[in-house]
Amino acid sequence: MDPVIARYARRAAPRYTSYPTAPHFRPDFEAAELQGWLQALDPAAAVSLYLHVPFCRKMCWYCGCNMKLARRYEPVADYVESLLAHLELTAQALPGRMAVSHLAWGGGTPTSLSPDDLARVMDAVRERFELREGSELAIEVDPRTLTPEMSARLGALGFTRASFGVQEFDPRVQQVINRVQPTEMVEAATQAMRAAGVEEVSFDLIYGLPFQTVDSLRRTVIRATEMGPQRIALFGYAHVPWMAKNQRMMPEEALPGPGERADQAESAAETLEALGYQRIGLDHFALPDDPMAVAAREGRLRRNFQGYTTDTAETLLGLGATAITRTPFGFAQSVSETGAWAREVAAGRLPVARGLATDADDRLRAWAIERLMCDFAVDLAEAARRHDAPEGWADEALGRLAELRADGMVEIEGPQVRMTPRGRPLVRVAAAAFDARLARSEARHSLAV
Repeated sequence: MDPVIARYARRAAPRYTSYPTAPHFRPDFEAAELQGWLQALDPAAAVSLYLHVPFCRKMCWYCGCNMKLARRYEPVADYVESLLAHLELTAQALPGRMAVSHLAWGGGTPTSLSPDDLARVMDAVRERFELREGSELAIEVDPRTLTPEMSARLGALGFTRASFGVQEFDPRVQQVINRVQPTEMVEAATQAMRAAGVEEVSFDLIYGLPFQTVDSLRRTVIRATEMGPQRIALFGYAHVPWMAKNQRMMPEEALPGPGERADQAESAAETLEALGYQRIGLDHFALPDDPMAVAAREGRLRRNFQGYTTDTAETLLGLGATAITRTPFGFAQSVSETGAWAREVAAGRLPVARGLATDADDRLRAWAIERLMCDFAVDLAEAARRHDAPEGWADEALGRLAELRADGMVEIEGPQVRMTPRGRPLVRVAAAAFDARLARSEARHSLAV
């Protein structure tokens, strides 16, 4: 691989699905402050919804998400009741019945709910919110546990997109990450979704897994594209065993090094582009007529806690344990432990664990980081105009970009900062130059590539 990129690839950097990033949220944040933020929202503006289900029927060793094994359905059923209550508390705090432009279920495995319980929650959403015509309704699906009943119900409920965690088709890799799902299983799940009327399908792939190679990932990419997903996300495996103890079940010595990871990422990206997918941002790919590809070409791509998105809502309401709410005023994260979260909801309180009110400087830097992450370029003068920032607001950031510039990874011409084609894999490193809080954080982050 490129030896210069290899040097940077050993560094750690946030993924910048928000700014400030979650490690800066404060534990002394009060639910009353979130209540005030929700009440102060513009009732005419659309919001987006994220519903989190932390349960899975099987544990994947690579997973770094907040999840719980659900060998019995009773805990899941109890969770549904609390989720409905959380939805109601949130709706009551709003200034009115607000429109929803985008809805996403994530986890965990949202389809660990029964079809009837999933329908109950969606009915409650429709009662308390207005789902706009053309809204994207997306849900993460585990092909190993998808049933015909659930496929049919997802179609009947109006879901427009299903996202499958494919990760890697190589049998040896599947065994070591504890996610065995033959290609035939994924293909059958994809066909079931489309037969039910859920036309848009997305696949998640991962590079940097134990025993994974450039060739095995390239074969996976080719096989995945044969199933016709409109979008493919190519994520780098985040090895954080200090946070996700299940990752210790995998042989650390079998993990590819930074150089091998970068080779895997670039080879997979080149293969996807050769097969007709448009490269979007750091790690997404879409067919040219997909709305995300169109948004990327027109400079309208956004980034939130789910990654790259076409969702333009400034407010994202997070429902469920550990879910994060983003408003124009700041961020608030729900209690992560499901029992404690449910007790807060049962007591009639918004289940807030931590949060952060953002200031003008945060919003300025968030805009700049988002544009860099989405467009590989940012106009610092436009950032200043939008946020009434003083001249020279980015001088320190430009100083921190000097090394990347000297190495040919970044170009700076007046107020224009652009990643070079060669430097695009290092966009997280460049974004970190605008992060005024990073040096004060003790959080550990995953590798930059």
